[in-house]
Amino acid sequence: MRIQLGYLGLLAPFVSATLPTPDEYGIIHKETCLTANREIQKFTNHGKCLVIGCPNSYENGYFHYCHTCSTTSETTESDRDIISIAPRPNPNFQQGSRLERSTISASQGKTTSYNRLQREQDQYGAQDLRAALEKGTDEVKLETLRRIIVSTLNGNSQPTLLMPIIQFVLPTRNKQIKKMLHFYWEVCPKYDDSGKLKQEMILVCNAIRNDLQHPNEYIRGATLRFVQKLREPELLEPLVPTIRTCLEHRHSFVRKNAVFAVYSIYQAFDYLIPDAPELVQTFLTAESDLTCKRNAFIMLVNTSPVRAIEYLVQIYEQISSMDGLMQQAVIELIRKDREGKGEGGKEELKVIVGGMKVRYIRIISDLLESSSHSVKYEAAMTLTTLTQNPAAVKAAAACFIDLIVKESDNNVKMIVLDRVEALRSKHEHVLDDMVMDLLRVLSSPDMDLRRKATNLALDMVSSRNVEDVVLFFKKELIKTLSETFEKNAEYRQLLIQSIHTCAIKFSEVASNVVHVLMEFLGDSNNSAAVDVIAFVREVVEKFPDLRSSIIKKLLQTFGEIKSGKVFRGALWIVGEYCTTEEDMLETLQQIRTVIGEVPILASEQRLLDAAEAVAEAEAQADDGGNSKPVPTTTTKVLADGTYATETSFSVTASASLNKVKAQSKPPLRALILGGDFYTGSVLASALTKLVLRFVGLSTNSSLINELRAEAMLMMTSVIRVGQSQFVSVPIDEDSVERITTCLQALAEVSQAKTIEDIFLHDTQAAYTQMIAHVEKKAAEKRGKDKKSVAVQPDDLITFRQFAKKNDGYVDDYEADLTQATGNLDPANDFLSKLSRIVQLTGFSDPVYAEAYVNVNQFDIMLDVLIVNQTPETLQNLTVEFATLGDLKLVERPIPHTLGPMSFQSIKATIKVSSTETGVIFGNIFYDGPATSDGHCVVLNDIHIDILDYIKPAFCNENQFRSMWTEFEWENKVNVNTTIDDLRTYLDHIMAATNMSCLTPDAALSGDCGFLSANMYARSLFGEDALANLSIEKADGVLQGHVRIRSKTQGIALSLGDKITLLQSKKANTAVPAS
Repeated sequence: MRIQLGYLGLLAPFVSATLPTPDEYGIIHKETCLTANREIQKFTNHGKCLVIGCPNSYENGYFHYCHTCSTTSETTESDRDIISIAPRPNPNFQQGSRLERSTISASQGKTTSYNRLQREQDQYGAQDLRAALEKGTDEVKLETLRRIIVSTLNGNSQPTLLMPIIQFVLPTRNKQIKKMLHFYWEVCPKYDDSGKLKQEMILVCNAIRNDLQHPNEYIRGATLRFVQKLREPELLEPLVPTIRTCLEHRHSFVRKNAVFAVYSIYQAFDYLIPDAPELVQTFLTAESDLTCKRNAFIMLVNTSPVRAIEYLVQIYEQISSMDGLMQQAVIELIRKDREGKGEGGKEELKVIVGGMKVRYIRIISDLLESSSHSVKYEAAMTLTTLTQNPAAVKAAAACFIDLIVKESDNNVKMIVLDRVEALRSKHEHVLDDMVMDLLRVLSSPDMDLRRKATNLALDMVSSRNVEDVVLFFKKELIKTLSETFEKNAEYRQLLIQSIHTCAIKFSEVASNVVHVLMEFLGDSNNSAAVDVIAFVREVVEKFPDLRSSIIKKLLQTFGEIKSGKVFRGALWIVGEYCTTEEDMLETLQQIRTVIGEVPILASEQRLLDAAEAVAEAEAQADDGGNSKPVPTTTTKVLADGTYATETSFSVTASASLNKVKAQSKPPLRALILGGDFYTGSVLASALTKLVLRFVGLSTNSSLINELRAEAMLMMTSVIRVGQSQFVSVPIDEDSVERITTCLQALAEVSQAKTIEDIFLHDTQAAYTQMIAHVEKKAAEKRGKDKKSVAVQPDDLITFRQFAKKNDGYVDDYEADLTQATGNLDPANDFLSKLSRIVQLTGFSDPVYAEAYVNVNQFDIMLDVLIVNQTPETLQNLTVEFATLGDLKLVERPIPHTLGPMSFQSIKATIKVSSTETGVIFGNIFYDGPATSDGHCVVLNDIHIDILDYIKPAFCNENQFRSMWTEFEWENKVNVNTTIDDLRTYLDHIMAATNMSCLTPDAALSGDCGFLSANMYARSLFGEDALANLSIEKADGVLQGHVRIRSKTQGIALSLGDKITLLQSKKANTAVPAS
């Protein structure tokens, strides 16, 4: 047979197809060309050594040594051209690992995919690994064995190394190597091509049996742990007698692992140890070690519940004094018996359980006092499944709260708090009396935990305990003034909001807390002060009896207010709710105090003149009494690059002006001079309301004219000073227009009755409507949060005796497991699954693939259907996935072999770490019938929809504005749509982004040419997404933009892309232009 030779590496494409193949001849491996000092590919037939790929010329012969047949041969050009090879005696084959992995070589037995390029384990050939196993030290053998295990896990099973491992590694006495061997025996192929156990595994079985009889208890125990993972009955059957003897070993480490070994064998192949339950029951009775008893008890719980219950009856009085592991095993038995899950002897089990329920409740109640936190948690969870008695529910809730207070891990605290919340929602008003116990959780410094606990406590507040709750909040609020700790201001704001909620819900406590909260109007923390003024405004609106006392207290705090937003709220309150002459005059007096001397411009100018005179006198004194100062001129470069001339006179004037601005001023005057003219316009509106209302009450015309003149002077003063040099920024046109409107209203008091109605009635009515809308939204939210009716009055009665075996009670454990695995609905709606199927390849491709994308909270499960559309067998078919974005592939699919026209289902798990549009892409690699026939099919991309992780949410106006100011990432999307109706476009955007509209319906109603609305949503990861829609209709076309803000960049960009993609699609409900 003549063959043509070539370098089987990077020059593999030049190798002729007539090269010998491994299936015909034997082992191909790497060797070193001793003469050329270059690596070459060698072909060996156990006694016949032949070089088939030397990179050098063929003119000279070279000597090559073969490790397999231990011979040195000289290869000449004639040897290379004419080769006679005996038939193949060895079916095993090992490919050269130093070849380029992406190149399909004639000598390679299979094509490996691109994802294993340059892997660490691929840098070593089989002969290198064999030599390391044979001659290496223990450290080298350990590292080599690790590489072989990794290579096996990646699909390269290295079958030729099985015998070297048995020969050179298995007899070792090194404990670390023995442990690594256990990993290797777990993953290595144990069956041949015909499905029979390999003959070499007999040696392995004998070695395992020897280790099970080893005098060292560590080796025995480690081997028993390895036996638990074996699933080959041919290997396990000879080991059973030795494992049974290990149950009587003197060391507890061996016995506890022997019990679990018996358990695993009995679960997988019960015919190997048919008397396992009786054996373990006898062992349990005589055992003294706690861990061994716990392991044996767990086996009985899962294999023979009747025997486990019999043992439980024997140790009934000792359970509370046992260790935590055994107590958890007892809880597991009680929970399973509650659900009737026992296998075998079920009728007898029901009889026993029927008389044990009272004992079970007593056991669980005692375990609530256990010193182990995990036992207490499990006991409380189980107690709620055993009985719905209010006393038991309260005991479980008290246990949960105690765990929250004592546990140090905040994650555990949050999980247990979720359990308390679930318990409260399931048993409404049962836990209301425990609200004070729950408030102990506020001692934790974590703000997320405090916020969650506070919200839960507010749901539990009733008329019986509201005073105690509010008193606790007041004490905590006072502590924030005297103590300084991290996030003190945020905690204070949370307490203020909580008191606000309690006071609005229960009017009897409003009078007790409103005056206390008003002490915080002058708080340096702007957010807390704003929350207080919002609370005061709502209390004044809802409780008319408190208006007089609140207004008096509010006027007393005018001089302490520092924030413009708080001042605007306070001025609006006094302007709307001051209804007596005495209150109006007191209000005007307080306004005079906080605004200072008027006109503002004239008084500030006098201060400036005085300051300049002082500066001039000081300058003359420095010049020795010269009557006229000599100006000095300097040239300066301005910020824009231009030049300016500066004299000493201008410097002196500027210094005097800055000195005047820096002087201490009344609070409202300081805000106006600082450029807060919005507050100035609110002041003008409040003055107008006060004067108009005073005109309707008083008959003293001289006093009326005096108040009108004074109010108009203040308004004019604000406008004048806003146009002067004394303010930080000039007054805006909107503020000037608003203040001018108020001036005109006061100038024409007796002539414009319509204006009087607008000022005195319409503004308060608008606030009343806003409060009603907020209450309506809150009521709707409470209605949604309430669970739906579980059982209708006319539903059929279910008799447990007639129920199916699989129609059992589902507890929280199974619900959590079902949710974690993604099987939320056992029926799995067919139409819903169809909508999530993504076609990955074309129908004309040799391999057709489609994927069902199942989004399960933080994981994405891909169920890929692979169909072989060719009449040939496809070997080593591998689906390789890669991700883009915050996605991580958790589980890589393993290679498969597909027969002609057959199919295979492959699953892959992808973890999602944030709300961001992600992309999954990949390829399918497979081998054809020929060894050199490697193929690749590129898959279509799978785009992860961000809407799967975004849910509509609700927040109030203050929270929205606070987050809008805080968030730094903004994405602005211009409107470009065929929709021609403003409200239809808003509904379309809300549906496209899963966002809820925060703007009241009253503000969106009516027909006008523009629309502005706020939208809000929250992701499953707790990320907030805000959006503001501002559009107008011009010439029948919608124009405007959508502004999206979030704390992270990903969610803002993803929502913007979603809107850009969908806004051009006209909604089905779009109204055509008239």
